[in-house]
This record gives sequence, structure tokens and C-alpha cells, in this order.
Amino acid sequence: MDIKKIGIVGAGAMGSGIAQVLATAAIEVVLSDIAEAQLQRGLATISSSLDRLIKKEKLTLDQKSAAFARISTTGDLQAMADCELIIEAASESVDLKRAILQQLDKISAPATILATNTSSISITRIAAFTERPDKVIGMHFFNPVPMMSLVELIRGLQTSESTYRQVEELARVIGKTPVQVRNSPGFVVNRVLCPMLNEAIFALGEGLATATEIDEAMKLGANHPIGPLALTDMIGLDVQLAVMQVLFDGFKDPKYRPAPLLVEMVEAGYLGRKTGRGFFAY
Repeated sequence: MDIKKIGIVGAGAMGSGIAQVLATAAIEVVLSDIAEAQLQRGLATISSSLDRLIKKEKLTLDQKSAAFARISTTGDLQAMADCELIIEAASESVDLKRAILQQLDKISAPATILATNTSSISITRIAAFTERPDKVIGMHFFNPVPMMSLVELIRGLQTSESTYRQVEELARVIGKTPVQVRNSPGFVVNRVLCPMLNEAIFALGEGLATATEIDEAMKLGANHPIGPLALTDMIGLDVQLAVMQVLFDGFKDPKYRPAPLLVEMVEAGYLGRKTGRGFFAY
């Protein structure tokens, strides 16, 4: 495999998780964020995650040290200039992704592949932000990244076969199962999952049952390992809302209308686990 050094833009839950998986697979990582505090939180998250693997005897202390040594951090995207692949893992905002991709397009080598971890935004649209649309691809990981096997690989209309094959090989090298998905709002998993979560939020807003009762019903009645509202808290209510808005705008179908309670909670800043409050308190 030609990809030996990878840049990651965004040190939040997804970015830090991707960094951990890459570093433990012996790949050099440059982790970037505009906030130094977020970089430190990301590194702390990686350290805690690796410690849990050590306790489960799935990793040794030496392997943890080696993985950590492969991760460098920066607040300057220029530090990624020599990466063969750069993964954008910033917030689910078209404007933000446009700004990041355009900057990466300027500072990276012409052969560098630019991947986006977007959970719903059109890859064709994102690719068009750059001067190398053939080297842009969707690489959608799932949270928590170290635990979840799936990576959705999404081709834009412009994505080349070579770009796809290189990223597909990388996914397998790091122990993930890649699934090729056609470019469409929400791709596969979020197109199926997020409307279900949205319906649970509608049920809560209508007073059908309490949050605890809704989650308990779905765990016991549908054999789900986690309830839909607790899962939304884990994903982030802002991310859930962003995906529903993409689905609603993309299909113009009222079945994708975001639940009013979801909109109100995001406006209040109740985003789930990352803020300490969502449908449950943390």
C-alpha cells in the first residue's frame, strides 16, 4: 500500500477515533484542529481507549507507546503537505467543509487523495470544491471508530477508480469492512437509521412515553443494544439534525422533516453526551 502518512482534520470524537485506528495499524498520522484544547482532549480520548484495550489484553503497553509515537498534532494544515491522504472529519457543515477542502487542495501534493468523513453531504458537491475532484471520496466511519467495523466508501460522480481502490485497500489494512455506496443523501446507514431516531424524538415530543420508556421499549421489543434516544445523544443531536436536514432537502419528502423537539434542543445547546445534556443527563 502506498499510503504511509495520513492527515486528519478535526480532533473530535470521529477524528480522534480515526487517528487511533490508523496509528495502531502502523500508519503515521498528523492530527489537526483549530483549538489546542480539542487536540489535547482528542489525545486523552485516544489514551483512555488504548488503556481499555490493554486491560482487555488486546494491546500491550509497548504497542500503545508505539501508536502514540505515530501521532503528531498541529493547528496548521500546512503540516499535512506531505500526506498521501487527508481525511476531513470536521462538523457537518457544507460551508466549513468547503473552506477546509479548498485549503487542503492548495497545500497538498497533486497526487494526494482528499477524503471526507461526512455522514450525509453529497460527495459530488464536495469534490467540486477542489481542483482535483477525481481524487475526492467519501470515507464515512462510524462512532465509536475503534469498535465499529463498517466504513461506507462513497464515490462522487468525478471519483476515479484508482482513488476508490486505494482507499478501499486502506480500509481493509486498518481492519475495517468497506462497503461501496452510491452518492445519495444520507448514503445507506444514515438514510435508514436517522429517520428511525427522528421518529423516536417525535414520539417523545408528543408525550407518547418518556425517554427512558421509549429506549427500554426499543431495546426489549426490537432487540436493539442501545435505545434510539441514547444513541442520538451519542451521535450528537446537532449531527442528527444536520443529517435530517440533508435528507429533507435532498428528497423533498415530508417523512424526513426534523422533529420540532430535535430542532429546539439543538437551539438550546443540548447536544447529547458532548455537552453533558441531551435526552439524558451525563
